[in-house]
Amino acid sequence: MTSSVFSPFSLPCGAQLSNRLAKAAMEENMSDPGQLPGPAIFRLYQRWAKGGSGLLITGNVMVDGRAMTGPGGIVLEKETELAPFKDWAQAAKKNNTQIWMQINHPGRQVYAAMGGDVLSPSSVPLDLGKHSKLFGQPRAMTHKEINNLIQRFVDTAIKAEQAGFDGIQIHAAHGYLLSQFLSPLTNKRNDEFGGSIENRMRLLLNIIKAIRENVASEFAIAVKMNSADFQRGGFDADDAKQVVVAMNALAVDLVELSGGSYESPAMQGTTADGSTLAREAYFLEFAKDIAHLATMPIMTTGGIRRLATAEQVLAEGVDMVGMGTALAMNPALPNDWQVNSQVVAHSATVRWKDKTLSSVATMAVIKRQLQRMGKGKNPKVNVSPIFSLIRDRIRLKKLTKRYQQYLS
Repeated sequence: MTSSVFSPFSLPCGAQLSNRLAKAAMEENMSDPGQLPGPAIFRLYQRWAKGGSGLLITGNVMVDGRAMTGPGGIVLEKETELAPFKDWAQAAKKNNTQIWMQINHPGRQVYAAMGGDVLSPSSVPLDLGKHSKLFGQPRAMTHKEINNLIQRFVDTAIKAEQAGFDGIQIHAAHGYLLSQFLSPLTNKRNDEFGGSIENRMRLLLNIIKAIRENVASEFAIAVKMNSADFQRGGFDADDAKQVVVAMNALAVDLVELSGGSYESPAMQGTTADGSTLAREAYFLEFAKDIAHLATMPIMTTGGIRRLATAEQVLAEGVDMVGMGTALAMNPALPNDWQVNSQVVAHSATVRWKDKTLSSVATMAVIKRQLQRMGKGKNPKVNVSPIFSLIRDRIRLKKLTKRYQQYLS
C-alpha cells in the first residue's frame, strides 16, 4: 500500500527524510546517573527506528542541569561527556532514520521538591488550584541570565551536532521557558523582551540566529511552538502567525505546532479556556492556517492515531505528521500501516474529574510504556492509570533523591 505519508521529504537544509511521519518528543525521564543517556534510552530509540518513522525527535534535553522538567531528565551542557550521546544518536539511526535532539529549559515549570533554579520572564507562579504548591516560585530573569540562557542553547546545539544528531528542535511550547516569554500571561516585562509580540518573540529569534551561526548549514534547526496557549489572555493564534512570519526570514527547517501548558494541557486534548479541540489532530485547523503563511515546512502533533487522519493532515497542506502517544503505545505503527491501513493506535488519555491529576496520570501511563520498551519489553496498552500514577510517584521520589545528589 502506498500513501503520501510514506513519500520522502526534503528539508530546507538539504536533509532528506525517508517519510513524513515523525516521532514527536515525549519526556522519557529515563536518564542514567549523572543525568546522561544510557542503555534504556538506546533500546527505546532503536525500537522506534525499527518501527518505520522517518524522523525521531528526542524527549526534552535540558540546557541547564540546575533547571529540570523532571528528576530523570537528560542534561547536555558545554562540559558534558559526549560518548553516551554518540551512542544514543547511533542507536536511533539504525533504519535510515534521522534523529533530532529537542533542547529545552523549563522556566517556572519545575517541581518544588526537586530544588534548582526556577526562572521565568516574570515572577508569575503556576496556577493549578490546589496543586499549585507542587511547583516552585519563579523569579524574573536578569539580562545577564537571558544572555547566559542564549549561550546555553547554543552550547547544547553544538554538542548535539558533535555527537552525531542530525538536528535540534528548540522547545518553545507547552508553557516551558521560551513559551513563557511568548505568552502575555507569564511575560509582564517592560524591557525589550516584554510587551508587544515583537518583543516577546525576541529571545526565541535570538536563540535561532545564534545557533544557526554556530552549526553546519546542513544541520537542521526546528522549533516547537504553541498554536495557542488555550488560556484566556494568553498567547493566541494571531501571535503564533506573527512568530512564524518572523521565522520565515531565518534558516528554520521545520516548525512543529502544538498547544497548551501544564495549566491547560491541550496537547492531551483538554483546555482551560473551554475551547473544543478535534478528536484527533487537535491543532490541524491552526496548522492549516499557518502553513499558508510559512515558507518553512510545518508539522502538527496532537492525538493522531489513524492513517486516515495522518493523510488528512497532509491533504490540508501540512508537510509532516508528528505522533507521540500513538508511538508509545505502538512503536511500529508506521510499519503496521504499510501492511494494514486500518490499524488504530491505543489512546492513553485519562479522563478524571480533576484535570491536573488526569494530565499527570496520562503522562504516567505513557512513561510506563517507554520504560517497558527501555527494558526490551512490549508496550502494555491497558494498564491501570491509578497504579501507573502511584508507581510513577514512587519512581520520581527515588529519582529526586538521585538528582539532589547530582545538584550538590
